Amino acid sequence: MGGGGGGDGQELSTDNVKGIVLALLSSGFIGASFIIKKKGLRRAAVASGIRAGVGGYSYLLEPLWWVGMITMIVGEVANFVAYAFAPAVLVTPLGALSIIVSAVLAHFILNERLHALGVLGCVMCIAGSVVIVIHAPQEQEITSVREIWNMAIQPAFLLYVASVIVVVFVLVFHFSPLYGQSNVLIYTAICSLMGSLSVMSVKALGTSLKLTFEGTNQLVYPETWFFMLVVATCVLTQMNYLNKALDTFNTAIVSPIYYVMFTTLTILASVIMFKDWSGQSLGSITSEICGLIVVLSGTILLHVTKDYERIPQSRSIYAPLSPSLTTRLNGELLKQVDDDRAHDEEKALRRQEMY
Repeated sequence: MGGGGGGDGQELSTDNVKGIVLALLSSGFIGASFIIKKKGLRRAAVASGIRAGVGGYSYLLEPLWWVGMITMIVGEVANFVAYAFAPAVLVTPLGALSIIVSAVLAHFILNERLHALGVLGCVMCIAGSVVIVIHAPQEQEITSVREIWNMAIQPAFLLYVASVIVVVFVLVFHFSPLYGQSNVLIYTAICSLMGSLSVMSVKALGTSLKLTFEGTNQLVYPETWFFMLVVATCVLTQMNYLNKALDTFNTAIVSPIYYVMFTTLTILASVIMFKDWSGQSLGSITSEICGLIVVLSGTILLHVTKDYERIPQSRSIYAPLSPSLTTRLNGELLKQVDDDRAHDEEKALRRQEMY
């Protein structure tokens, strides 16, 4: 089994370094994919008149959306491999870089301004990630997928899985039809909950494939194929509801909230299933938690800053309220701003078609 992390006086293992590099590359691709897919969703809505947020699937015919999807797939593949080399407690928080990439690209491509507080949020994300990397636990030494299966059928983790399934069903069949178009938390919660399960299965599947390539065939075990089925189910569900969230709400709202919820739930699931903190000192665990809080705070700061800057002057009466709170609980204000921007882009596209 793996020992303590860097905070216990040990250097990062070779596997951890590989996991970090892959996680950083993954975040870059995924951050860019948010912007590209958003542009594709807008173009598809203009062409068909039906948005993905209300059940439209015309984006499947939009080339730009597919460019974004391919970019995301590349990022997810890198992320998939990263989990085979490093623990989720280390890999997942590094996804904060995707928020930074998304914010910077949105500044230049979607005209979403990034000012001093936004830059501070980026710095906080980077600083928190560095702290997590320094104190992260080493990857456990696993020799068979059946070891992971035994971890997955622990009573504590089974309770977590059951809770996630119940909550997702309630959100999908009750809250989504009623509040999905007005509350950003509905779609992002579904994505995040399913995401926490997909990461656990991705890590199990990735480790199985890694062992197979090293000469110990894990494809003969039914557990490997079960984890593959879980990955496919969870990823398809995430993709569907992430598309709905991106099309209904502003990119700068969806990205941070999704990241905060997904990261928190994934680390919780990993700590329960893989016992990532077992064998670490209290100091290292505390440092990791503090680093995570700094990262989450940075993403929220980015969120609040960009929310505030999107409020039109004619609607400045809402400024005394917390813009982020308003968005999370209602979503209507930024939905209207996003619709206004989509309307401007629609007019520009129509001008291009005329010529």
